[in-house]
Amino acid sequence: MRYAFIEKHRVEFSVRSMCRVLMVHFSGFYAWIKKPLSQRALEDVRQTSLIQQAWVASGKVYGC
Repeated sequence: MRYAFIEKHRVEFSVRSMCRVLMVHFSGFYAWIKKPLSQRALEDVRQTSLIQQAWVASGKVYGC
């Protein structure tokens, strides 16, 4: 979660400053950036997309 925050705000603030404030090491952040998504994370993304498509196709109705 911290790394995602840093990535989202890296245009506004320096990565090293945010890492210092959030108490994470900057090398960990850069390793996280380079690391590909796991198979489970890729499957989660795929399933979320399918659920969203089904929801839109149903007229954005949830439940009955």
